[in-house]
Amino acid sequence: MNFLSTRGATPPTGIDDALVAGLAPDGGLYVPKSIPRIAIEAGATLADTATRVLAPYFAQSSLLETLGGLCAHAYSFDAPLRAMTGDGDHLLELFHGPTAAFKDYAARFLAESLSRLRADGAAPTTIVVATSGDTGAAVASAFHRRAGFNVVILYPEGRVSPRQAQGLECWSDNVRTFRVQGTFDDCQRLAKQALSDEALRRDVPLSSANSISLGRLLPQVAYYAHAALQFHRAHGEPLNFIVPTGNLGNACAAFVARRMGLPVGELVLACNANDALPRFFAGEPYQPQATKATLANAMDVGAPSNFERLRHWHRDDDELRAAMTASRVDDATISDTVRRAPSRHGVVPCPHTATGLHVLEGLRAHGDARPWAVVATAHPAKFDGIVEPLVGHTVTPPPALAETLAWPVSAQRLPVDYAALRTRLREGVA
Repeated sequence: MNFLSTRGATPPTGIDDALVAGLAPDGGLYVPKSIPRIAIEAGATLADTATRVLAPYFAQSSLLETLGGLCAHAYSFDAPLRAMTGDGDHLLELFHGPTAAFKDYAARFLAESLSRLRADGAAPTTIVVATSGDTGAAVASAFHRRAGFNVVILYPEGRVSPRQAQGLECWSDNVRTFRVQGTFDDCQRLAKQALSDEALRRDVPLSSANSISLGRLLPQVAYYAHAALQFHRAHGEPLNFIVPTGNLGNACAAFVARRMGLPVGELVLACNANDALPRFFAGEPYQPQATKATLANAMDVGAPSNFERLRHWHRDDDELRAAMTASRVDDATISDTVRRAPSRHGVVPCPHTATGLHVLEGLRAHGDARPWAVVATAHPAKFDGIVEPLVGHTVTPPPALAETLAWPVSAQRLPVDYAALRTRLREGVA
């Protein structure tokens, strides 16, 4: 199978080269030339299902023979589908990895893949990652002390939770972290400039681990497939998903799972006050906007990169609007939902998951009786300053997160200036 750029100016590319490049040379995002339809049963484990789901994309890859081992490494922790209070209400818990966020699965898959694709004696590759809170920590964890790789993290200063900042700044060794004096969209723009800088890449091999990378998109399909297949086997009907989203990578993965013929039903995007997507799906022209800071900070994205993929997969905007819907949830509603969630749903959510719970409540209030799963994107302990005052008790961090909270931190400030980033990238990592 070949992979194309969403912008159409890059020749068809094999998956190995697309994984290594991260971003297509024309600045577009890689997508499969076609999305294969498959008929499979859920594997005994998430890793088993992932191997079956990903196999068609890796049919011509040098990684095919070791795909099972790749998946065993990346999906070594579960993504349980938990029944909540309320008939047909479920939570897909994606926060059981080392950095307590859904990004862990794909980051580990990508790191292991790039390690196996790395040529002997090749110069170190620098992974450039822009993050609105969780991606950077997952990528740092996956690549930390991995031979042949350096990591440069760009995050918006003052726009992540204190524990997220700790998780971005605690790694050292082959990881450098920069507090960018701007928004996530500024970080993302700087990262894309670097990845599109051919002169820089001749001297400093670069790749991406953001959701713009094919190596982030495809692995995320696996947990939707696993949950939907298990649910269908038990109940005989598709499972509908509510996906909290900012940059649209996780939502794109859910869409791909459905396009592959897996029993994924309706998709609803839950957004915060950064409402470019809700406005578009309500019928307005797509218009990126200045980023607003919210309680659900990992979704503070004004120009979602993966919208380009969604448009590529649909004939026109009307067809895209028919494929899914989107809702806006403001900070006051997020707070109220977190406060009520333990009694109403039987769970303590992070602010991002709370946007999905609110959307679920709206569907139920309007008489929707279908089975729904809200995607829980991060552990609530990462947002203790928001969650604990609302629920009235301490939220205990999972062991891996608790360990990193005790590590020393180090970071540098960086202006929103590509020349400054370019200089830092040329300096390498000590």
